[in-house]
Amino acid sequence: MIFVQIGGSLVTKTGSAEGCGDSWPLCHGQLFPKDWPLDTIIEIAHRGVSGLAIIFLILFGVMAWRQMSHVRETKFLVYVSLSFILIQSLVGAAAVVGLWHGDFVLAAHFGISLICFAAVFVLTLLVFHVDQKFDTKDLIIKQTLRNHTIGITIFIYFVIYSGALVRHADASLACTSWPHCMPNQIIPTNFYQWVQMGHRFLVLILFVWMVIALIHVYKHYSNYRVIKNGWTIMFVLLLLQVLTGALTIFTYVNIFIALFHALFITLLFGMLCYYILLLSRNEYREK
Repeated sequence: MIFVQIGGSLVTKTGSAEGCGDSWPLCHGQLFPKDWPLDTIIEIAHRGVSGLAIIFLILFGVMAWRQMSHVRETKFLVYVSLSFILIQSLVGAAAVVGLWHGDFVLAAHFGISLICFAAVFVLTLLVFHVDQKFDTKDLIIKQTLRNHTIGITIFIYFVIYSGALVRHADASLACTSWPHCMPNQIIPTNFYQWVQMGHRFLVLILFVWMVIALIHVYKHYSNYRVIKNGWTIMFVLLLLQVLTGALTIFTYVNIFIALFHALFITLLFGMLCYYILLLSRNEYREK
């Protein structure tokens, strides 16, 4: 699923979405196109990886269903992962053939695949009994941290959507300075600059919120390794995401830095979803 996420970002960032024209699942109306320019190779590779991901995910879901159906969250996660990878594939196909238009609509494509990744990520942690290794049954999570976790998880989805909109609206270099927009200019003056600065403003709010939550964790949950270490890792991922976001501007959207930028936020969202699962279990035990 990581390769599906990064592959989708690569298609967008390299402008390879039309590498196979408006044909799907064929490429330029052929099973094997005659010409193989770079954008065609990238688009075909992304389709191939997505197809393999669907096959592997079906096998993984069947095995998890059979062997771990006694775990409360297994069936739900299998449903979500399979449903959203199919939706993600159909949305991608609709975009290729011209049924899915508009930057604001296309930006949702990354968010749909992100939910699938998060479901697979959490299910994988359950398969490897990560929760048992850290004695999560003894966790007592109070309302303040619950509010932070749920709020940040919801808010970060809007941050991710705004980042996807930056890419789809071709606003990555609408502002060539950081953290302000342009040299000697703070206030955006056109739509593309507003998209770019709007994303930065949301990231700033997320950063401040994560700092507040991390301070709370260190004050009240320092004895719980799974919480203290996990929130520390998530904060480091956010720092790396902010750093690669700035470097994306300074390097004029270097493709490798841009892909790492997408990777860090994907991993951060996956970890937050795992903590949502822990919250759910904690609340279930209290009942």
